[in-house]
Amino acid sequence: VQLQASGGGSVRAGESLRLSCAASTAIFDVNPLGWFRQTPGKPRELIATFRRGGVIDYADSVKGRFTISRDNAKSTLYLQMNSLKPEDTGVYYCHMWIHPTNYWGQGTLVTVSS
Repeated sequence: VQLQASGGGSVRAGESLRLSCAASTAIFDVNPLGWFRQTPGKPRELIATFRRGGVIDYADSVKGRFTISRDNAKSTLYLQMNSLKPEDTGVYYCHMWIHPTNYWGQGTLVTVSS
């Protein structure tokens, strides 16, 4: 299984980006399926994820600004990021768990300047 993340870039505060993560396997029944962020010196943190039963979790810091979505037909996961802030800067990783393995994308860098 491979995950290919894309869509990162450098933007100014207040702007938007959409991240994509293309999976090499079907994702219609994959949960959890989501996005993490890592910044230097900090552990990887959960940003948004689908869980079983249609539950979606967001980090408090991104609620109301970020939206996670999935296109099962395209085996692609998305993260729409609006009203970006400098503290959103980091490397974003897509993640899925297919028993018994965690799979990670290669990461895509998002840089937000003030």
